[in-house]
This record gives sequence, C-alpha cells and structure tokens, in this order.
Amino acid sequence: MSRDVVLDTNVFIAAAFKPGSDSARVLEAVRSGRLRLVWSEATRNEAEALLEKIPPISWETVADLFEEGNRWPELLDDSEFSTVPDPDDRKFAALAAASGATLVSLDSHLLDAGLEERCAVRTPSAFLGPE
Repeated sequence: MSRDVVLDTNVFIAAAFKPGSDSARVLEAVRSGRLRLVWSEATRNEAEALLEKIPPISWETVADLFEEGNRWPELLDDSEFSTVPDPDDRKFAALAAASGATLVSLDSHLLDAGLEERCAVRTPSAFLGPE
C-alpha cells in the first residue's frame, strides 16, 4: 500500500455518512499517520466547500488532515487529463500523477478514465485490500 494518497472529496463525504466504511478507514489511516494525505490548494478548497454545503457534515471534522507540510507547492497542469470527463476531477488526477500518490476515489469518472499509466486510482476498498 502506497503511503501517500490523494483523496477525492467523495471519500470524505462517504466517511462522514458511513463511519464504519472503508472510506472512514482511509481517513483514520491518515489521521493516525499510517498514510500521508497529499493535497493542493484546489483539492483542499473543493473539499472544504462541499463539506460545508452538506449538513450535517462539517469541514472542521477533517481540516486537521490537511497538514501544511503535505501541501503540494507547485502549480499543476491538468490539461493532460482529458480522459477524465469531469474537468473538476482532473485536479485530483494531476496531483496524484505529479506527487506519485495513489488517488483514492469512489468516482467512476476517475476510476474508469484509463489513468493507470500516470497514477494508481483505487476505491477505498481496493486501496485497503482485505483486512
């Protein structure tokens, strides 16, 4: 299991609604230091904006996972990820490819976009593997 992960916003949402889910286990692994969440301003901003829009989820429950030392400092060019149908999802693929992290997502647009030559994309269940 790669230690570095990029988390799609849907993983945070799934974890909030299903505390015993594999998404929640991924967040717990980040919180405990077994995984390192790599993030960019764009991925953090999306997570914060969406989590604040969905009651009863709160940004405050995951804000601590976005450690400053793990922020990707460089600008990312997501134009090379046109196989991802939703332009808003391309930033996650670009960050995973640039950082060498595994992209963890529940989004079929990312999972089925043929990104394997550039970055690993896994569901939380596939990423964690059997217990």
